[in-house]
Amino acid sequence: MSFDLSDPTFDVTSPAVHAARDEDWYVETNLGWAVLRHEEASALLKDRRFQQGNAKWPAQNGIHSGMFSDWWKETLLSLEGEDHSRLRRLLMPAFRNKTIAAMRPRFQALANELIDGFAPRGEVEFVSEFAEPYAARIICVLLGLPEDDWAQVAHWADDLGASFSIDVANQVPRIEAALDGLRDHLDAVVADRQANPRDDLVTTLLQAQETDGRLSRHELSVSLVFLAFAGMETTRNQLGLALQTLLAHPDQWRLLGERPDLGSQAVEEVMRVNPTVTWVTREAIEDVDFGGLHIPKGGIVQMLSHASGTDPRAVPDPSFDITQLRTPHLGFGSGVHHCLGHFVARTDMAVALPLLAGRMPDAVPDGPGEWMPVSGNTGPLKFPIRFTAS
Repeated sequence: MSFDLSDPTFDVTSPAVHAARDEDWYVETNLGWAVLRHEEASALLKDRRFQQGNAKWPAQNGIHSGMFSDWWKETLLSLEGEDHSRLRRLLMPAFRNKTIAAMRPRFQALANELIDGFAPRGEVEFVSEFAEPYAARIICVLLGLPEDDWAQVAHWADDLGASFSIDVANQVPRIEAALDGLRDHLDAVVADRQANPRDDLVTTLLQAQETDGRLSRHELSVSLVFLAFAGMETTRNQLGLALQTLLAHPDQWRLLGERPDLGSQAVEEVMRVNPTVTWVTREAIEDVDFGGLHIPKGGIVQMLSHASGTDPRAVPDPSFDITQLRTPHLGFGSGVHHCLGHFVARTDMAVALPLLAGRMPDAVPDGPGEWMPVSGNTGPLKFPIRFTAS
C-alpha cells in the first residue's frame, strides 16, 4: 500500500488511511513515509536524529531558485540547529503567555463586533465575514498595524498560504507577488517603530535586536513576513474547521455556548480530530532504524495529524467530546520545532468559539461550502451558515 500525499483527491481522514493505521504504524508515500499512530508520531517528532525537513519543500515541488525559494530557506520553519535556536530565542519574548493573555478582552470585543455585523441577518459566509477578518485583525493588533489594513494583510497572507499547498509549484508568481508586497509593508512598519517605539510586537523585536545585537534587520524582515502570513492563514483555516466539526455535533455546539469555560478544551478537541496542518514533516539526518523501518539519511517522514489524533491506541474512545481531556494532539507539532505562536492561536480561538456558539446556538451549514484538498494545509474557502437572527 502507498499513498500519494500530493494528489488533490487524497484525503488524510479517509477510511483508507484508517485501514492502513490498523495494519501498521507507517505507510509508504510519494515523499517517503507517513506515520499513522500517535505513539510513533510523538516519538519521531522528538527524536534528535531528525530535523524539521521543511527546507526541502520547494525543491520537492520542482522549485530550486527564486525569491520564494530563497525566503523559504531562511524562515524559522526551515532553519535547524543553532540558527533555529537563536532566532526562536530572540522571537520568544513577543509570544509570552502573559503578553497574549492580556489581549483576551481585545479578542472578545473584536469577535462580538464581527458577530454584530451579521447576527441580524441570520446568515453568514463564515470565512469572509468572521474567520478571515478576525484572524487578520488580530495579526494587525499584534504587529501594531492599523486594523483598517486587515483586508490587504489578509490578501497577502492568503496568497502566501499557497506556500503550503500541494499545488505550490503552480502558485509561485502569486506567492512571490504577495511576498514582495507584505515585506515592503512590514519593512516600512519597522522603520517607523525605530523612530517611534510602541507597545507592540515589532517594537519588542527591535529592542531585542538592539539589546542582544543578534537579530539582524534581514532576519527581522524574514521573520515578520512569516509570522504575519502563518498566523493569519492557519487561524482562519482552523476556525472554519472548528465550525465544521462543532456544527456536525450540535449537542457539543450548544454545550459550548452554555459553558464558555470549555473554550480551551474545544480548541484542543477540534485540533485533534480536524487540524488544518494535516501533516508535520521530519527529515532523517542520519540512517535511522525505528520500529522495524529503515529510514536512510535524508529520508522524509510525515506525521499525519488526524490519524495520530484519532488513533484508538492513544484515545480508546476517539469520538468528538469537548468535555474530555485527551492525549495531546500534534496540530502544533512537538519537540524543538513546536509552533512558536501556539498560545496566540489557542487563545484567540478559545475566545471566539464560545461567543459564536452562544450567539448562534441553532447554527447549521447552509450548503456544503467550498474546501481546500484534505492534504497539506486544509480549510474552508467558503462556508455559509444560517441561524436564527438576533
